[in-house]
Amino acid sequence: MKKVLLLISSLVVLLTLTACGGGEKETKIKDTLVVAQGADAKSLDPHASNDQPSSRVTSQIYDGLVSTDGDMNIIPALAESWEQPNSTTTIFHLRKGVKFHNGEELKASDVKFTIEGMLASPQTHHIVEAVDKIEVVDDYTVKIITKEPFGPLLHHLAHTASAILNEKAVTKFGDDYGQHPVGTGPYKFVKWDSGDKIVLVANEDYFLGAPKVKNVIFRNITEGTNRTISLETGEVDIAYDIEPIDKNQVKGNENLELVEQESLSMDYIGFNLSKAPFDNKLVRQAIGHAIDVEILIDVVLDGAGIKANSPIGPKVFGYSKNSKSYEYNPELAKKLLVEAGYPNGFKTTIWTNDNPVRLQIATIVQDQLKQVGIDMAVEPVEWGAYLDGTARGDHEMFILGWGSNTADADYGLNALFNTANIGGAGNRSFYSNKDVDKWLDEAKSSVDPQKRIEIYAKIQDQLMEDLPIDPLFYKTMNAGINKDVKGFKLNPAGHHRIYGVYFDQQK
Repeated sequence: MKKVLLLISSLVVLLTLTACGGGEKETKIKDTLVVAQGADAKSLDPHASNDQPSSRVTSQIYDGLVSTDGDMNIIPALAESWEQPNSTTTIFHLRKGVKFHNGEELKASDVKFTIEGMLASPQTHHIVEAVDKIEVVDDYTVKIITKEPFGPLLHHLAHTASAILNEKAVTKFGDDYGQHPVGTGPYKFVKWDSGDKIVLVANEDYFLGAPKVKNVIFRNITEGTNRTISLETGEVDIAYDIEPIDKNQVKGNENLELVEQESLSMDYIGFNLSKAPFDNKLVRQAIGHAIDVEILIDVVLDGAGIKANSPIGPKVFGYSKNSKSYEYNPELAKKLLVEAGYPNGFKTTIWTNDNPVRLQIATIVQDQLKQVGIDMAVEPVEWGAYLDGTARGDHEMFILGWGSNTADADYGLNALFNTANIGGAGNRSFYSNKDVDKWLDEAKSSVDPQKRIEIYAKIQDQLMEDLPIDPLFYKTMNAGINKDVKGFKLNPAGHHRIYGVYFDQQK
């Protein structure tokens, strides 16, 4: 009996040694991708919020009728094909057999429900405001009719806010739907620990094929240096928005890679035109001349940006290179303040969210404005409260960014400057100009590209004269990734898709 026990014991030891390195090497399969970004999502309902931290998560959960490739060209998504029988009608043919995460099959009625929901939401109305009606032809065919010709329709339907929702799920969860999202996308929602992390799991039945990584966790790591440290230690696999001060650290680490690309976004300082003294154009222009943007680009961005001359950048259709740029001229700034009736300057406050780059910008601008007599206090505000407060108009000055995420000037300008979009829809400067409203309507209703370019040039000239916001720079986007992460690509709009990412396990 002792010999039998000894033999069994020896076999156990041999098998253990083989598994642990005495024979073939044990391989631990990594199945969870951790992504860090600088702010938590506000809502996972695409119709409830249009901020980037939210969209970076929802773009994993949902699909739209159409999507865009890396060059912002339109490609099929939930609609496998479409045709335009006339200038105001587009007929979409849906893929058959596509399932929502709750098991419901995608139907044309969900498309109708979604777009009507967008029209009813203050946050997304401007994206589809050209739509007159949506008709369900059959379960897999839907007709979208616009009020008049609308050139950028497909690009607007490719926006993350145009993600198709399941009517049954939205009805079931009601006001809590933003915490219980249901899409058709490559990843399903698991849980959300507010302020910390959002957990997703692979949708094995995804219509384009199951994702290569089983689990994805979005971590909220506000401090940029902490994101970089987490990347270095392997706590996270991808870190969005590596701060300029940390870029060389990532580049110099043999286990990491820094990927960079010109973005569609613009960072700006905004003014609340419903409050004095910012209702005075001369005051806004004075501030435009008091800010040395090149210093901001050199010091804060470490050179990773281009001085802006317009609210939209060179990669956006309709951009005008001839729009006015406010050159740094503190003496002219002082002169304009005198003309405006503020020879001794004034006191004000600028809001920023708890983003270290924006806080640094605010601090430098604070010093620059002090040189011309403006005493500006810097007030950091939590992201959710920041969005709510600027939508209500509680602020005086503020720092934000805006991505022309459809790569078309209509989205880049309409949301920020149309009177109809004052508040949470994007126009947080409370700017209203009847001419600009009329021109925006004319430009988007034209299908003549050259005519649209001419109208948008006129709009940009007027905006840079009125200066409801002071465009600072077009920023280069980036992400730090561990070198065992493969297949990751930056999206020009900033909503990077995780689908297609995988781990190199050959190590």
